[in-house]
Amino acid sequence: MDEDISIINAKTRNEKIKNFFINNKKYLISIITLIVLLLISYFAFSEIQENKNKNLALKFNNIISKFDPLNKENVKNELIEIINEKNTTYSPLALYFIIDNEIQTSNEEINNYFDVLINETDLDKEVKNLIIYKKGLFNANYETENNLITILKPIINSDSIWKSHALYLIAEYFFDKNQKQKAKEFFNQIISNEKSNAKIVLEAKKRLIRDFNE
Repeated sequence: MDEDISIINAKTRNEKIKNFFINNKKYLISIITLIVLLLISYFAFSEIQENKNKNLALKFNNIISKFDPLNKENVKNELIEIINEKNTTYSPLALYFIIDNEIQTSNEEINNYFDVLINETDLDKEVKNLIIYKKGLFNANYETENNLITILKPIINSDSIWKSHALYLIAEYFFDKNQKQKAKEFFNQIISNEKSNAKIVLEAKKRLIRDFNE
């Protein structure tokens, strides 16, 4: 008897499963089709991105190989194009190449390119913080103290690994402007922050001993 009941229950269960698939056939086909399309789109997008990265790599390497320090303008537009691609690897490299090789452009333009990287490029958090720091470094000789602090504020108000670098840059800025009390405050901030870079802490201590007799 128990065996007969088990057979009946199994048949009933199988019939329910069968009916479920029959009654929901269109829905299930739609779901499967959607999943397949999503997988195809994902792999197609990945391949497109990979090809795009390869093309940008070739373009960047070609720019470097043909760069002539006596004719810097011939690569400027190509480098700007790479920056505007908002690529996580080659857009920053293109900007650094412009800055390092002093390819003719205005400070305002350079800051605009920094902003493209910082605000419009999908960068890792600490890579973005590094670029913010580099923007501060670039502007240290030109900007007012308020503007420099504004540029570096996202790092200063965070636990970034670049925080101590930013604080040291501001301290050096104030020291260069002969505002030694402000410089001292920022050097002390570096030392008091337990997450500060060890080398930066050592340099800050050296400056306090040498220039402030502490």
